[in-house]
Amino acid sequence: MVKIYGYNKCSTCQKALKFLNAKGVEFINIPIVEQPPSKAEIRQMLTYLKVRGETFKNLFNTSGVQYRELGIGQKIKEGMTESQAIDLLSGNGKLIKRPFLLTEHNGRVGFKPDEWRKLI
Repeated sequence: MVKIYGYNKCSTCQKALKFLNAKGVEFINIPIVEQPPSKAEIRQMLTYLKVRGETFKNLFNTSGVQYRELGIGQKIKEGMTESQAIDLLSGNGKLIKRPFLLTEHNGRVGFKPDEWRKLI
């Protein structure tokens, strides 16, 4: 089953939902702010990111207000661990880059239609 965590006021999330609907993909749409991905789901996403040479830093919504208010960029520079990032992200969906798409065997953060076509 495909899961997509998103925010209903996010135009990128809306585009992603339209994309999935147009492809006839069955999915579960989960509100990321009210119900952020679990630690296990974030770890799962990290395994997919690492295959592409990315790190936990790529999970953060760097353009978000809370990212700046909490000084996450500085905390990362000062040595935030992957475990600390997972704890923080699982407790605050506003910090997570969205949409957050998990399939049975892969996942993506952010919406890039070409990449999503390969997954679906």
